[in-house]
Amino acid sequence: MEIGGEDGVSGNDVTLIFVYGTLKRGFYNHRLIEDLMRTRDAIYLGPHTTLQPFPLVCGPHSIPYLINLPGSGHRVRGELYSVSSGHGRPRLDDLEGLHLGHYERLPIAVVAAEDSGERVVEVEAYFAHREFGEALWKRCGEEGLSEYSVEMGQKYVRREDRPPHSNFIRDIHKFISEAN
Repeated sequence: MEIGGEDGVSGNDVTLIFVYGTLKRGFYNHRLIEDLMRTRDAIYLGPHTTLQPFPLVCGPHSIPYLINLPGSGHRVRGELYSVSSGHGRPRLDDLEGLHLGHYERLPIAVVAAEDSGERVVEVEAYFAHREFGEALWKRCGEEGLSEYSVEMGQKYVRREDRPPHSNFIRDIHKFISEAN
């Protein structure tokens, strides 16, 4: 898809990324998106909603996770960005820990929030890694959210504020094994 030009992302090779948690405007990790927008490696395309329901849950440290179980949960509200594949997407992949098994970037269909005709756009989103996604959904009582809210975002624990020697995968497995 080509979205270059005067007001677009620099270059023609872009990825459309749906964000639903801490990367949204007003949330802690949005500073990365802001940095990408300053360098013309991302542009905001507006509020969007998943076409199908998906589980959205909060795990340890109030980290949001979209679970790849289409048909479960709710239609999830978030934001859509066009991100340069050469510079922007690798920075998002690093934040989301793709190479560490934290998240997976997978295809998903979304519609513009204000689009009553529901024109479907095929994009990508960061899903909880398949190694723990379904177990996380079960741990959360198979009760999903339709949106990661400001109140949830205020409980988000930044990496630098987590306990010393905190380990993402270990924290996930501990959270999953704890009783409700």
